[in-house]
Formats: sequence, structure tokens, C-alpha cells
Amino acid sequence: MQKRHTDRKQYFTELAQTCEKYFLPFIENYIQVTPELNVLEIGCGEGGNLLPFSKRGCKVTGIDISAVRIEEAKQFFQEEGVSGNFLCQDIFTVEVNDKFDIIIIHDVIEHVMRKKELLTIAATLSNDNGLIYVGFPPWQMPFGGHQQICNNRILSSLPFIHLLPKKAYRKFLENVGENWRTVSELVEIKECRITIEHLKKLVKELNLTQVDERYYFINPHYESKFGLKPRKTISFFSAIPFLRNFFTTSYFAILKNKNSDQ
Repeated sequence: MQKRHTDRKQYFTELAQTCEKYFLPFIENYIQVTPELNVLEIGCGEGGNLLPFSKRGCKVTGIDISAVRIEEAKQFFQEEGVSGNFLCQDIFTVEVNDKFDIIIIHDVIEHVMRKKELLTIAATLSNDNGLIYVGFPPWQMPFGGHQQICNNRILSSLPFIHLLPKKAYRKFLENVGENWRTVSELVEIKECRITIEHLKKLVKELNLTQVDERYYFINPHYESKFGLKPRKTISFFSAIPFLRNFFTTSYFAILKNKNSDQ
């Protein structure tokens, strides 16, 4: 397990840096990020993604089911001297009266079984001309199983092990000494997995349209984590369904309601 998985302030800071440099500019291709905007992040964790928006004067709201993460978000925002509204709620049951100009779903959809319902809720909460930013690691990429959270240092650096059959995967994790909590989390991630094709299928089934996408061979977040310069996936690979999931460590998509202005 990497230090950033226990030092949440470090994780918060790194994510804020990545958002400022990569997520926010991608979003800003379609909407200028100005103080009057209302921004929501679903599954906000400690709120790192929301920090750059708050610093620009946006009204930011973060929703997360983890009480610990919400308390950390409140603390970190207070330390940064910026404002943010953070709610410890389940997105599938929470009542939100606001509409939002930007909705962020980053590194969340791969943890949720009810993906179609999640996107439906996001579309409902979006303004007529609002946008939804979705980012996730495709399942077949080398660390699509989030095995970097393993306590075993060798195992946390071992690519593609999550592609083992479910029973073999669980047995392997148990045999190398991972605790039951980590094993359960990794198996749950395996069950919740998502591919690029799956997202595109969901978008077609819903009242949504995809207006842009970006494929990264080297995840932008790896710059602050490991000092690696982000690289986009070669277009030859990104154009091939299924195969592109192996060559894309992070996938970005911009979605809008179909009835919105393009």
C-alpha cells in the first residue's frame, strides 16, 4: 500500500494538483469555469477535485457515503481557507434541490453496481446546459483492479492479477496474506468493473450524449504520484473496442443531456 493511501492530506493535495492541471482544463473546453457556477462531485472523498473550482469562486458541493472522508474534506477545505458544502449521504437516496452546471464523477463509477441509475441521477441534477465529467480506469488496464491498495508491496505492484477468475483471485489474495477487508474490497471492485464500451452503451440507453473523450496511456494523476509525464493512448489502440481498455489507464468523457445546446 502506498503512503498516499494512509496520508489523506497528501492524496487530497495530489488530486487537487491533477484536477487543476488536467481535469479542469478538459472541462473548460465546454464551459468557462467562473465564480457563478454550481459544481457537484459525486463520491468526492476528501474533496481534492473540488478545490480548484472553489479557488475560482465556484459554489462547490461534495457528496460521499463515507463519514470519515467528508470530515476530512471539511477539515482540508478549512485549512485551505476556501468554502465547500460537504454531505455524508448516499447519492441514491439523498435529496438535492439544486441544479448544477458541472457534475464530476471521477474514479467512482467503477465502484458502483448501479451505474445506469448513477448516470440518471447525474443527468437529473444537471442544468439544461450543464455537463457531466466522468473519469475512470478501464477494467482491463494493468491496475484496473486497484490492487495498489494491497498491503503486500510486491502484490501492490503486480499488474493484471485482477483479471484472474473471481474464485482464483480471492484465493490468491488470501494466500499472500491480505486481510479480509482488503480482499473484500478488491473482489467488490472486480464485480463493479467498467469498460469504455460499457459507459458508451449506458450513454446510448439514457437521455445523454457524449460530446468528447480522452484516452490516457499514462494517467495524468501519475504525474503528481510518480513523476511520470501523462501520455495519451496511441490513436491506433484507442480506436479499437475492447483492446483499448488494456492500453488506457484513465478515460475521460464529457456528457450532456440530449436536450441541451451543443
